Amino acid sequence: MHASPTIAFLGLSHLGIVSAAAAAAKGFTTIGVDLDHGAVAALQSGRAPIREPQLDELIETHRDRLSWTTDLAALSDADLVILSRDVPTDDQGRSSLGPVLMLLDQARIHLRPETVLTVLCQAPPGFTRKIDRAPSKLFYLVETLIFGRAVERALHPERHILGCADPQAAPPAPLQTYLEAFDAQILPMRYESAELAKISINCCLVASISTANTLAEVCEGVGADWAEIVPALKLDARIGPAAYLKPGLGLAGGNLERDLANVVRMAGETGAAAGVVAAQIADSAYRKQWAARRAAELLGDGAKLGVLGLAYKENTASVKNSPAIETIALLLGPEGPADLTVSAHDPQAEDLSALAGAGDRFARVETPAQAAADADALAVLTPWPHYRDLDLSALRGVMRGELLIDPYAVFDAERAAAAGLSWHTLGRAPQGGL
Repeated sequence: MHASPTIAFLGLSHLGIVSAAAAAAKGFTTIGVDLDHGAVAALQSGRAPIREPQLDELIETHRDRLSWTTDLAALSDADLVILSRDVPTDDQGRSSLGPVLMLLDQARIHLRPETVLTVLCQAPPGFTRKIDRAPSKLFYLVETLIFGRAVERALHPERHILGCADPQAAPPAPLQTYLEAFDAQILPMRYESAELAKISINCCLVASISTANTLAEVCEGVGADWAEIVPALKLDARIGPAAYLKPGLGLAGGNLERDLANVVRMAGETGAAAGVVAAQIADSAYRKQWAARRAAELLGDGAKLGVLGLAYKENTASVKNSPAIETIALLLGPEGPADLTVSAHDPQAEDLSALAGAGDRFARVETPAQAAADADALAVLTPWPHYRDLDLSALRGVMRGELLIDPYAVFDAERAAAAGLSWHTLGRAPQGGL
């Protein structure tokens, strides 16, 4: 049994904040370090600068073991320093490692020779090995962050994928003690294998998503119901009960897109074929426009669309590559119905700058009822859980039309029919009057 190490998380964006809170919850003295004075000040006041279910409660519960600072010298108190800054991506999924490298370069002088440095932020193969640090003190750990489920994933990881200079050697005590606290299998491998493992996992996930979306669209045309097919697939041992088979509006959020872009880049550099990945990127772009295509088919000039949900997924404020934002932009663009207007509700979404050019044709409203008011159609574009509890008949009562575009099946055919709505969802032919 090793003595409990002091752990520092370097970089307090989404990944670092949640990971630090989880480490404190496991009993470690934890230091969060970042040069962002605003983020650190918010954390010092007990309020996380990000939105994540249960995060503020976790920080409050374990605040006696948590400290937050902009002083990089605090890293000298740590036995284990975990580089945990999120890696930003652009709209094409390309990573920008510059901010991570800059932070690491400024912090390096404060690390003691015996301090273990572990890279947690997602990086391409070859990144970790290039860091100037003794190999026995340098590791790469695959992150498991999922926006909206980040606390759950941080506290209960499925496994630890650990990149090492020597996979046969036991990790140093501070890192070993930290990993063992989470009661998950440790999978040691060379740096490059661990870096590529995360990309590989996401590529397999994308393959499931692409397959589900393709076959769900076939269902819409032939009269099948994808929801009836899914249980049969999950009972097949080659696919499994946890298979990702729910259709959706393409890829969003940036992480999956980044990994596909990285695979295409690496394939080009090494001479490998990546046509299947290029096809998945194109397929995602097509899927993301499903709601816009359906609305454009059914709405005339001068129509009003009510939208529920702007974030790229539930339980997050991020609109990175959001299908909802793209849907609205397409419908308000030159190819959409003339003079269409949109009223949209979302409980958390931030940064709607992508819609700034819409002028008074787009309005963000305070309640779902205000989004539905006088609308010819209502589109549910983010499956926020509490939308399921809305009174669909009451929403229909304030609408002008009867069209419900519900790709994620937040509602169901029976509720839609009872409310007098024509229901359009992924994986099933339209139900109702239109």
